[in-house]
Amino acid sequence: MQITSAMKMVSASKLRKSQTAILALRPYASKLQEIMSRFTSAIQSSSEGVYAKIHKENPKDEKILLIPVASNKGLCGVFNVNVLRETLRVISDDYKTQYEKGNVDILCISKKIEETLRFRKYRVSGNENELLDKLSYENILPFAERLMTDFAEEKYDRIVFIYNQFKNAGTQILVKEQFLPIVSTEPIDAEEKPVDEMEYIFQPSKEEILNSLIPKSLKLQLYKILLDSFTSEHGARMVSMTQATDNAAELLKDLNLSYNKARQGAITNEIIEIVGGANAL
Repeated sequence: MQITSAMKMVSASKLRKSQTAILALRPYASKLQEIMSRFTSAIQSSSEGVYAKIHKENPKDEKILLIPVASNKGLCGVFNVNVLRETLRVISDDYKTQYEKGNVDILCISKKIEETLRFRKYRVSGNENELLDKLSYENILPFAERLMTDFAEEKYDRIVFIYNQFKNAGTQILVKEQFLPIVSTEPIDAEEKPVDEMEYIFQPSKEEILNSLIPKSLKLQLYKILLDSFTSEHGARMVSMTQATDNAAELLKDLNLSYNKARQGAITNEIIEIVGGANAL
């Protein structure tokens, strides 16, 4: 009970810190992603390199990189299990044909997920588990740049993350999110103009703006995904350790009652023996 209580307090402390960070990051990341997705489609014809490919779709025989994000540790309830189940479902349902052709690579950001997938003989191409040990924007930059390079060089046609999105300490939302290619934002209603019909003034050119905006937005989006999962992990662990502490307290109460009953029974037997001996004399 003391161990689980200490783990609960540690997770609560980490949760407060990461929750503040993710709630502050979300509005900025969401708006930046919206801006990027609305305008990338408008410059496809004039962009080059990674930015020409960044918005493409490859429906046939596409090569997919699937990235499940969970925890390197256990004792966090069904946090890891939910991501594992969704990963297996996506492989067997959404990308079954591609996986059977050998066109699906799995890159894990979770020791627990990696160990289970390898044990079940799934093709795991590698891991980035160390990102969870020291999670910061600076530490994820090389990984984000590698993903963009792999996509630009057509090593992969689609990059998909599976992770838990933080809602509150007791609730995590399981999310399958496409990282690349970028998903366009549809008009909000019928009166809203398509992006290429909207009247904007770009200075410098929209190509120059987006060539700077796209990598920044993708790096920020990757950091948000990992921070969401990290915050969800500590929320799940705090709840799990709270329940474990409560169960231990209940068990301790039952054990104390059993101990008191046994002690009282022993005392009663001793009194009976003393009284029986006295009567015999």
